Amino acid sequence: MAGAFQYKPKFVDIRVRPPKAGEAEQADDVYALKPGERRCDHPECSMPASARAPKSRDLMNEHYWFCQPHAAEYNRNWNFFAGMSEGEIRARQEAEQTTGGRPTWDFKASRMSREAASFTASFSRGKGGYQDPFNMFGHGGFGPGASKPAPEPARRLGKLERNALADLDLDENAEGPAIRARYTELVKRCHPDANGGDRSAEHKLQRVIKAYQALRKAGMV
Repeated sequence: MAGAFQYKPKFVDIRVRPPKAGEAEQADDVYALKPGERRCDHPECSMPASARAPKSRDLMNEHYWFCQPHAAEYNRNWNFFAGMSEGEIRARQEAEQTTGGRPTWDFKASRMSREAASFTASFSRGKGGYQDPFNMFGHGGFGPGASKPAPEPARRLGKLERNALADLDLDENAEGPAIRARYTELVKRCHPDANGGDRSAEHKLQRVIKAYQALRKAGMV
């Protein structure tokens, strides 16, 4: 009876292809990004980003991408009214109550309308009884001051970049050479070897290194 029901496997040679060079290391790396994933924007974080957060109240349409732990940390430290005076906060709250924070428009034609542009063009060409050869009224006449270069737009920085510049004791207009020079100066000043082994400035040194890495990741250095 036992011999009649003896198990006989159909496949006796099941072979598995050995991994190619580099596949074993990639399989062991649990932090390796999968296709289509992006790295977390937090400095020194290699986890995939799954949540986004606005860079600042002035850049609500520009976002950082964080993993869940760093997104939670960013949200805990978020303060929409940071850097605003009491009057600005009160004005913002009143605008939220009256218009919901949405922009409003006047019924009259603005200076950017087609009618205003037509009048400006006629005024600058001397039509309508007016001439402005020296561009005294700033309407783009044909005088010496007719063409003025447009002012350059102010730099748009997010919260991480502003905090990093503050940790390096720099203002928001600091460029790459100034950032590198201040970073080198602070590292030499705060390193324990420069203080006779004193580690009191070690926390400041870590913040300086972290700030410099954040600015490098943002492409500012």
